[in-house]
Amino acid sequence: MFQRFRRTRLKKYLRALVRETHVSVDDFIYPLFIRSGEGIKTEVASMPGVYQMSIDEAIKECEELKALGIYAIILFGIPDVKDSIGSDALCEHGIIATALREIKKVHPDMFVVTDLCFCEYTDHGHCGIIDEVHKTVNNDATLEISGEQAIIHAKAGADMIAPSGMMDGIIATLRSYLDEAGFHDLPIMAYSTKFASGYYGPFRDVAQSTPSFGDRTSYQMDPANRREAIAESIADEKQGADILMVKPALAYLDIVREIKENTTLPLAVYNVSGEYAMLKFAGMNDLIDYKRVVMETMVAFKRAGADIIISYHAKEVAKMLQNG
Repeated sequence: MFQRFRRTRLKKYLRALVRETHVSVDDFIYPLFIRSGEGIKTEVASMPGVYQMSIDEAIKECEELKALGIYAIILFGIPDVKDSIGSDALCEHGIIATALREIKKVHPDMFVVTDLCFCEYTDHGHCGIIDEVHKTVNNDATLEISGEQAIIHAKAGADMIAPSGMMDGIIATLRSYLDEAGFHDLPIMAYSTKFASGYYGPFRDVAQSTPSFGDRTSYQMDPANRREAIAESIADEKQGADILMVKPALAYLDIVREIKENTTLPLAVYNVSGEYAMLKFAGMNDLIDYKRVVMETMVAFKRAGADIIISYHAKEVAKMLQNG
Protein backbone atom coordinates (compact mmCIF):
# COMPACT_ATOMS: atom_id res chain seq x y z
CA MET A 1 0.00 0.00 0.00
CA PHE A 2 1.36 3.44 -0.94
CA GLN A 3 0.45 6.79 0.62
CA ARG A 4 -2.16 8.84 -1.26
CA PHE A 5 -0.66 12.35 -1.23
CA ARG A 6 -2.98 13.50 -4.02
CA ARG A 7 -6.15 13.20 -1.96
CA THR A 8 -5.53 16.60 -0.36
CA ARG A 9 -4.62 18.19 -3.69
CA LEU A 10 -7.72 17.44 -5.70
CA LYS A 11 -9.97 20.27 -4.39
CA LYS A 12 -9.06 23.97 -4.31
CA TYR A 13 -10.33 24.69 -0.81
CA LEU A 14 -8.77 21.58 0.67
CA ARG A 15 -5.44 22.63 -0.82
CA ALA A 16 -5.90 25.97 0.95
CA LEU A 17 -6.77 24.30 4.25
CA VAL A 18 -3.61 22.19 4.32
CA ARG A 19 -1.27 24.84 2.96
CA GLU A 20 1.79 25.09 5.21
CA THR A 21 3.21 28.48 4.22
CA HIS A 22 1.25 31.72 3.90
CA VAL A 23 2.20 35.13 2.52
CA SER A 24 0.48 38.17 4.02
CA VAL A 25 0.63 41.87 3.21
CA ASP A 26 1.82 42.29 6.81
CA ASP A 27 5.08 40.52 5.88
CA PHE A 28 6.36 43.37 3.71
CA ILE A 29 8.56 46.45 3.97
CA TYR A 30 8.63 48.61 0.83
CA PRO A 31 11.80 50.56 -0.10
CA LEU A 32 11.55 54.24 -1.06
CA PHE A 33 14.34 56.33 -2.61
CA ILE A 34 14.14 59.99 -1.61
CA ARG A 35 15.78 63.01 -3.23
CA SER A 36 15.34 66.77 -2.88
CA GLY A 37 13.00 68.93 -4.96
CA GLU A 38 9.28 68.87 -5.60
CA GLY A 39 7.08 66.91 -7.97
CA ILE A 40 9.90 64.51 -8.84
CA LYS A 41 9.07 60.88 -9.61
CA THR A 42 11.71 59.47 -11.94
CA GLU A 43 11.50 55.83 -12.97
CA VAL A 44 14.74 53.83 -12.82
CA ALA A 45 15.48 52.22 -16.20
CA SER A 46 16.99 49.08 -14.68
CA MET A 47 14.09 48.67 -12.21
CA PRO A 48 10.74 49.26 -13.97
CA GLY A 49 8.14 50.45 -11.48
CA VAL A 50 10.73 51.79 -9.01
CA TYR A 51 11.28 55.54 -8.70
CA GLN A 52 13.46 58.23 -7.24
CA MET A 53 10.97 60.53 -5.49
CA SER A 54 10.89 63.94 -3.92
CA ILE A 55 9.43 64.06 -0.42
CA ASP A 56 6.01 65.29 -1.58
CA GLU A 57 5.76 62.36 -3.98
CA ALA A 58 6.88 59.94 -1.27
CA ILE A 59 4.05 61.22 0.91
CA LYS A 60 1.61 60.45 -1.91
CA GLU A 61 3.21 57.02 -2.30
CA CYS A 62 2.48 56.31 1.35
CA GLU A 63 -1.21 56.93 0.69
CA GLU A 64 -1.14 54.30 -2.08
CA LEU A 65 0.76 51.86 0.11
CA LYS A 66 -1.69 52.21 2.98
CA ALA A 67 -4.63 51.65 0.62
CA LEU A 68 -2.97 48.31 -0.22
CA GLY A 69 -2.46 47.47 3.44
CA ILE A 70 1.30 48.17 3.49
CA TYR A 71 2.29 50.28 6.49
CA ALA A 72 6.06 49.67 6.63
CA ILE A 73 8.66 51.41 4.46
CA ILE A 74 12.44 51.69 4.47
CA LEU A 75 14.02 54.96 3.35
CA PHE A 76 17.15 55.46 1.26
CA GLY A 77 18.44 58.98 0.58
CA ILE A 78 19.98 60.56 -2.52
CA PRO A 79 21.64 63.83 -1.46
CA ASP A 80 22.37 66.82 -3.66
CA VAL A 81 25.97 67.02 -2.45
CA LYS A 82 28.30 64.15 -1.60
CA ASP A 83 31.65 64.37 0.19
CA SER A 84 34.30 62.10 1.68
CA ILE A 85 32.45 61.42 4.95
CA GLY A 86 28.82 61.62 3.82
CA SER A 87 28.02 64.85 5.66
CA ASP A 88 24.39 64.93 4.47
CA ALA A 89 23.77 61.79 6.53
CA LEU A 90 25.17 63.54 9.62
CA CYS A 91 22.97 66.62 9.36
CA GLU A 92 19.52 67.10 10.92
CA HIS A 93 18.52 68.92 7.73
CA GLY A 94 19.82 66.13 5.47
CA ILE A 95 17.56 64.34 3.02
CA ILE A 96 16.62 61.38 5.26
CA ALA A 97 16.06 63.39 8.44
CA THR A 98 13.91 65.87 6.51
CA ALA A 99 11.95 63.12 4.76
CA LEU A 100 11.35 61.36 8.06
CA ARG A 101 9.86 64.42 9.70
CA GLU A 102 7.65 65.25 6.72
CA ILE A 103 6.37 61.69 6.21
CA LYS A 104 5.61 61.20 9.90
CA LYS A 105 3.83 64.56 10.02
CA VAL A 106 1.34 63.44 7.35
CA HIS A 107 1.40 59.69 8.06
CA PRO A 108 2.02 59.16 11.78
CA ASP A 109 0.69 55.61 11.40
CA MET A 110 3.37 54.68 8.85
CA PHE A 111 6.14 52.49 10.28
CA VAL A 112 9.30 54.08 8.90
CA VAL A 113 12.60 52.21 8.88
CA THR A 114 15.79 54.05 7.94
CA ASP A 115 18.72 52.49 6.15
CA LEU A 116 21.80 53.64 8.04
CA CYS A 117 24.87 53.73 5.83
CA PHE A 118 27.12 56.14 3.96
CA CYS A 119 27.49 54.71 0.45
CA GLU A 120 24.71 56.95 -0.95
CA TYR A 121 26.24 60.03 0.69
CA THR A 122 29.96 59.71 0.01
CA ASP A 123 31.71 60.91 -3.15
CA HIS A 124 33.70 57.64 -3.24
CA GLY A 125 30.60 55.41 -2.90
CA HIS A 126 31.92 53.32 -0.01
CA CYS A 127 30.09 52.72 3.26
CA GLY A 128 32.13 54.95 5.57
CA ILE A 129 35.37 56.83 6.12
CA ILE A 130 38.21 55.61 3.91
CA ASP A 131 41.47 54.30 5.34
CA GLU A 132 43.81 55.85 2.78
CA VAL A 133 46.63 53.40 3.54
CA HIS A 134 44.67 50.21 2.95
CA LYS A 135 42.11 51.73 0.55
CA THR A 136 39.14 50.28 2.40
CA VAL A 137 36.64 51.53 4.97
CA ASN A 138 38.07 52.40 8.38
CA ASN A 139 35.90 50.27 10.62
CA ASP A 140 36.21 52.11 13.94
CA ALA A 141 36.06 55.63 12.51
CA THR A 142 32.89 54.61 10.65
CA LEU A 143 31.35 53.22 13.84
CA GLU A 144 31.63 56.66 15.43
CA ILE A 145 29.84 58.53 12.65
CA SER A 146 27.29 55.71 12.38
CA GLY A 147 26.34 56.37 15.98
CA GLU A 148 25.90 60.05 15.15
CA GLN A 149 23.73 59.17 12.15
CA ALA A 150 21.56 56.90 14.32
CA ILE A 151 20.81 59.71 16.77
CA ILE A 152 19.79 62.01 13.89
CA HIS A 153 17.40 59.34 12.58
CA ALA A 154 16.00 58.71 16.04
CA LYS A 155 15.35 62.40 16.74
CA ALA A 156 13.69 62.80 13.33
CA GLY A 157 11.17 60.06 14.15
CA ALA A 158 12.52 56.74 12.85
CA ASP A 159 10.55 53.71 14.06
CA MET A 160 13.45 51.34 13.42
CA ILE A 161 17.05 51.69 12.27
CA ALA A 162 18.71 49.27 9.84
CA PRO A 163 22.51 49.62 9.54
CA SER A 164 23.67 48.16 6.21
CA GLY A 165 27.39 48.96 6.12
CA MET A 166 28.64 45.63 7.57
CA MET A 167 31.05 47.22 10.03
CA ASP A 168 32.26 44.95 12.84
CA GLY A 169 30.66 46.03 16.11
CA ILE A 170 27.98 48.19 14.49
CA ILE A 171 25.05 46.81 16.49
CA ALA A 172 26.76 47.20 19.87
CA THR A 173 27.83 50.72 18.90
CA LEU A 174 24.37 51.84 17.80
CA ARG A 175 22.69 50.27 20.83
CA SER A 176 25.09 52.15 23.08
CA TYR A 177 24.55 55.49 21.31
CA LEU A 178 20.77 55.09 21.23
CA ASP A 179 20.51 54.03 24.87
CA GLU A 180 22.72 56.88 26.07
CA ALA A 181 20.50 59.34 24.17
CA GLY A 182 17.36 57.90 25.76
CA PHE A 183 16.14 55.87 22.76
CA HIS A 184 16.01 52.59 24.68
CA ASP A 185 12.94 51.34 22.86
CA LEU A 186 14.09 52.05 19.30
CA PRO A 187 14.69 48.68 17.60
CA ILE A 188 17.60 47.80 15.33
CA MET A 189 17.21 45.55 12.29
CA ALA A 190 20.69 44.26 11.53
CA TYR A 191 21.89 43.63 7.99
CA SER A 192 23.51 40.75 9.84
CA THR A 193 24.36 38.54 6.87
CA LYS A 194 24.94 40.74 3.84
CA PHE A 195 26.92 39.26 0.99
CA ALA A 196 29.21 41.01 -1.50
CA SER A 197 26.77 40.14 -4.25
CA GLY A 198 26.41 40.77 -7.95
CA TYR A 199 22.66 41.09 -7.44
CA TYR A 200 22.95 44.72 -6.25
CA GLY A 201 23.63 46.30 -9.66
CA PRO A 202 20.30 48.07 -10.27
CA PHE A 203 20.23 49.41 -6.69
CA ARG A 204 23.44 51.28 -7.40
CA ASP A 205 21.67 52.92 -10.34
CA VAL A 206 18.75 54.16 -8.28
CA ALA A 207 20.81 55.09 -5.20
CA GLN A 208 23.73 56.43 -7.27
CA SER A 209 26.14 54.60 -4.97
CA THR A 210 28.56 52.72 -7.23
CA PRO A 211 32.06 52.78 -5.65
CA SER A 212 34.50 55.06 -7.45
CA PHE A 213 37.30 52.55 -6.84
CA GLY A 214 37.52 48.91 -5.84
CA ASP A 215 34.52 47.06 -4.49
CA ARG A 216 32.98 46.12 -1.13
CA THR A 217 34.47 42.66 -0.70
CA SER A 218 36.67 43.81 2.19
CA TYR A 219 33.63 44.42 4.40
CA GLN A 220 30.68 42.57 2.88
CA MET A 221 30.57 38.78 3.12
CA ASP A 222 32.03 36.23 0.72
CA PRO A 223 29.05 34.49 -0.98
CA ALA A 224 30.85 31.15 -0.56
CA ASN A 225 30.92 31.24 3.26
CA ARG A 226 28.09 29.45 5.07
CA ARG A 227 29.55 29.11 8.58
CA GLU A 228 30.69 32.72 8.64
CA ALA A 229 27.22 33.83 7.57
CA ILE A 230 25.65 32.11 10.56
CA ALA A 231 28.36 33.46 12.89
CA GLU A 232 27.71 37.04 11.71
CA SER A 233 24.03 36.81 12.58
CA ILE A 234 24.65 35.17 15.96
CA ALA A 235 27.18 37.90 16.76
CA ASP A 236 24.65 40.62 15.94
CA GLU A 237 22.05 38.91 18.12
CA LYS A 238 24.51 38.92 21.05
CA GLN A 239 25.28 42.61 20.46
CA GLY A 240 21.61 43.55 20.84
CA ALA A 241 19.96 43.33 17.41
CA ASP A 242 16.18 43.01 17.52
CA ILE A 243 15.75 41.59 13.99
CA LEU A 244 18.28 39.82 11.76
CA MET A 245 18.48 39.89 7.96
CA VAL A 246 19.88 37.95 5.03
CA LYS A 247 20.70 39.94 1.89
CA PRO A 248 20.28 38.99 -0.97
CA ALA A 249 17.46 36.52 -0.52
CA LEU A 250 16.88 34.26 -3.51
CA ALA A 251 20.33 32.69 -3.90
CA TYR A 252 20.80 32.35 -0.13
CA LEU A 253 17.72 30.46 1.07
CA ASP A 254 19.97 27.78 2.60
CA ILE A 255 21.48 30.51 4.77
CA VAL A 256 18.03 31.82 5.69
CA ARG A 257 17.00 28.37 6.90
CA GLU A 258 20.19 27.78 8.89
CA ILE A 259 20.03 31.16 10.62
CA LYS A 260 16.36 30.60 11.42
CA GLU A 261 17.28 27.35 13.12
CA ASN A 262 20.10 28.97 15.11
CA THR A 263 18.37 32.04 16.53
CA THR A 264 15.14 33.01 18.24
CA LEU A 265 15.04 36.49 16.70
CA PRO A 266 12.70 37.50 13.86
CA LEU A 267 14.41 37.15 10.48
CA ALA A 268 14.09 39.42 7.45
CA VAL A 269 15.19 38.87 3.88
CA TYR A 270 15.97 41.61 1.39
CA ASN A 271 14.64 40.67 -2.05
CA VAL A 272 17.20 42.85 -3.81
CA SER A 273 17.21 44.91 -6.98
CA GLY A 274 18.84 42.32 -9.23
CA GLU A 275 16.34 39.67 -8.20
CA TYR A 276 13.52 42.13 -8.88
CA ALA A 277 14.91 43.19 -12.26
CA MET A 278 15.37 39.60 -13.46
CA LEU A 279 11.71 38.78 -12.86
CA LYS A 280 10.52 42.13 -14.20
CA PHE A 281 12.33 41.88 -17.51
CA ALA A 282 11.51 38.19 -17.89
CA GLY A 283 7.84 39.03 -17.39
CA MET A 284 7.96 42.00 -19.77
CA ASN A 285 9.34 39.67 -22.45
CA ASP A 286 6.74 36.94 -21.81
CA LEU A 287 9.40 34.47 -20.68
CA ILE A 288 7.56 33.59 -17.46
CA ASP A 289 4.10 33.78 -15.93
CA TYR A 290 5.16 36.89 -14.01
CA LYS A 291 2.52 37.01 -11.26
CA ARG A 292 2.80 33.30 -10.58
CA VAL A 293 6.60 33.39 -10.36
CA VAL A 294 6.59 36.47 -8.11
CA MET A 295 4.21 34.81 -5.67
CA GLU A 296 6.13 31.55 -5.83
CA THR A 297 9.28 33.48 -4.92
CA MET A 298 7.60 35.15 -1.93
CA VAL A 299 6.38 31.75 -0.71
CA ALA A 300 9.95 30.45 -1.00
CA PHE A 301 11.21 33.23 1.26
CA LYS A 302 8.58 32.47 3.89
CA ARG A 303 9.06 28.70 3.59
CA ALA A 304 12.81 29.08 4.14
CA GLY A 305 12.14 30.93 7.40
CA ALA A 306 11.72 34.63 6.67
CA ASP A 307 9.32 36.54 8.91
CA ILE A 308 9.77 39.83 7.03
CA ILE A 309 10.30 40.48 3.31
CA ILE A 310 11.82 43.75 2.08
CA SER A 311 10.82 43.83 -1.57
CA TYR A 312 10.20 46.11 -4.55
CA HIS A 313 7.44 43.63 -5.47
CA ALA A 314 5.47 44.48 -2.30
CA LYS A 315 2.78 46.60 -3.97
CA GLU A 316 2.26 44.02 -6.72
CA VAL A 317 2.01 41.21 -4.18
CA ALA A 318 -0.50 43.19 -2.12
CA LYS A 319 -2.69 43.58 -5.22
CA MET A 320 -2.37 39.87 -6.00
CA LEU A 321 -3.44 39.00 -2.47
CA GLN A 322 -6.40 41.38 -2.67
CA ASN A 323 -7.51 39.80 -5.94
CA GLY A 324 -7.18 36.26 -4.62
